[in-house]
Amino acid sequence: MTTITFDTLKFVKQLKAAGFREDQAKALSEAFKESQGTTVADLATKSDLKALELKFDGELKLLKWMLGFVLAGIAALILKAFFT
Repeated sequence: MTTITFDTLKFVKQLKAAGFREDQAKALSEAFKESQGTTVADLATKSDLKALELKFDGELKLLKWMLGFVLAGIAALILKAFFT
């Protein structure tokens, strides 16, 4: 799975530039990093979505073929009933 990087140093520098003290900026940076770490595994990447799309496309094609065979069978039974 793809990992998402988080530049804590840049984040701390931006917070300090906005008026945070260094200890506040570091604490906030670590808290943000930890909170994002638990949800990163739940994010879908483009390759995940493409794989799901291909799987769904394959299942959809199978369902179309199955529906075609069922309809052909029903049509055959109806034709048989009329011609016997």
